[in-house]
Amino acid sequence: MANKRDLKKDINYVLGDIIEAVYVWEYSNTDKENTKSEAIIDDAIETFDDLIAKLNAKDVENKKAHFGAIKSDLEVKGRALIERINKLG
Repeated sequence: MANKRDLKKDINYVLGDIIEAVYVWEYSNTDKENTKSEAIIDDAIETFDDLIAKLNAKDVENKKAHFGAIKSDLEVKGRALIERINKLG
């Protein structure tokens, strides 16, 4: 079972790396419009807030299942954000 501290670190690292990748794309493509990339950053921040709120929920009966669901949610949403970065072109 993943503990709360490690899961918080995973959330922070994954979404931080995604935001950093968007900033690198924006820096490398200064001639292109960045409204889509800014939307990706906004969604990454929203995802971060949502996952941290779920992680800090107090009324959890089965912590192992709860943390597992958060970890899989992070993976799904992280992959979706990465796909959006790859489509920026």
